[in-house]
Amino acid sequence: MKIKVILEPSEEGGFTVYVPSLPGCISEGETEEEALANIKEAIELYLEPVEDELLTEEGKDLREITV
Repeated sequence: MKIKVILEPSEEGGFTVYVPSLPGCISEGETEEEALANIKEAIELYLEPVEDELLTEEGKDLREITV
């Protein structure tokens, strides 16, 4: 899966990177490479399902789709 990110220099030094299509998914790093590695991890965590919480409510059916 390919996701577009915005990488920009931080005023304090280093880089900030965020994902416009995933609100609140933001990270940073001292170098571009570190910032990109950090946002990759943040995206994986953002998209990781929280199955236990979803299945505790009656009437909900958990489905998995491929995008």
